[in-house]
Amino acid sequence: MPPMPALMSERRTTVIGALLTAIGPISMAIYTPAMPELVRAFDTTEAAIKMSLSLYFAGFALAQLVAGPVSDAFGRKSAALSFLAIYLGGSLLAVFAPTVEWILAGRLIQGIGASVGITVSRAIVRDQFTGAEAARIMNTMGIILAIGPAAGPTIGGLTLAAFGWKSVFLLMVGFGAILVFLSTVYLKETTVPDRSRLRPLRLLGAYCEIAVQVRFLFAAIVLAGCIGALYAQATALPFILIDDVGLTPTQYGMSMLMQSGFYLIGSLCLRLTSKWLPGRKAPVFGLVFSGSGGVIMALSVYFLPPSFLSVMGPVAICTFGTAFISPYITTAGLAPFPHIAGSASALMGFIQMGAGFVGGVLIAWIGAPLAAFGSVIPAMHIIAVLGYLGFLVASRNE
Repeated sequence: MPPMPALMSERRTTVIGALLTAIGPISMAIYTPAMPELVRAFDTTEAAIKMSLSLYFAGFALAQLVAGPVSDAFGRKSAALSFLAIYLGGSLLAVFAPTVEWILAGRLIQGIGASVGITVSRAIVRDQFTGAEAARIMNTMGIILAIGPAAGPTIGGLTLAAFGWKSVFLLMVGFGAILVFLSTVYLKETTVPDRSRLRPLRLLGAYCEIAVQVRFLFAAIVLAGCIGALYAQATALPFILIDDVGLTPTQYGMSMLMQSGFYLIGSLCLRLTSKWLPGRKAPVFGLVFSGSGGVIMALSVYFLPPSFLSVMGPVAICTFGTAFISPYITTAGLAPFPHIAGSASALMGFIQMGAGFVGGVLIAWIGAPLAAFGSVIPAMHIIAVLGYLGFLVASRNE
């Protein structure tokens, strides 16, 4: 089934899609500098605050399985506005949290609300564009997306230092309100809503149709490995860089420019080299950086004393490579499902964020942030490389 005629321009689709996608990473990026401070503010343990991030991942991952079908059944715009309202509710709950348990509940609700971003953004691209055009939009979305998380830790760290931890959640309230406004005024409906898609049997049938597509599953595994690692490492990096390396929360926020900045550089390089680097070759180039960065990360943790460069250098290498992987793999994975793009996007996002959640739980379970970081994150990047090999085999067999 061909995509619908474009109801929004490529530029509008890109900007709105990027901002919707960014709600998840920004809500994490702004929050991470405050994690050590929340341990002290609520007189709790590191494990409890790490759990707040894991619950955010869990809500984000699981709710996508609902957000996708809801966007197919009621439309992209209605789904976006409904889930953004949930996100605002969770953010306000965290602002006024009297105990750490309320923080945990607020973060879980935030994750549920933020889940709509990645689902709707990918679906509105798939609804209107295919092939190289869709990959180009995904890449441009990645460039815009990198700016928010790049500045997020810095803004979060500065806000924390100036106004305290509550102000970090107030920033999220503001971002959510801006997205509600943009979705109300500028987001057009790009699909024909069909409420029958929410019928249990039809919903189960849609997910079964997607799940048996081997090429899709391997594409999702690639994204689960490389992008899931970016989310999982957020549970360890604040404690490594602040407690082991000795950075202040503000310095930690500035240091995260190394991660998001290299994603931005990678996205720009992909855009500049697109004429000479075919889309199907870009993931190979990216996985060379992602896989080698993971190996360097493991070696640096176990053979070098922790420092800013020994920790963030390998992170930068992996993140640079991830920018080359995501656009083509996402487009190729969703291509077979124009009729259920929301559900396909949701399942892909669930696997991706689920990997981030599992990785974060493993890091929290291991306990020692540096050792966990040096084992779990490299393993995830190696899984991405193996997933791509499976993707190539599945593509040749189709």
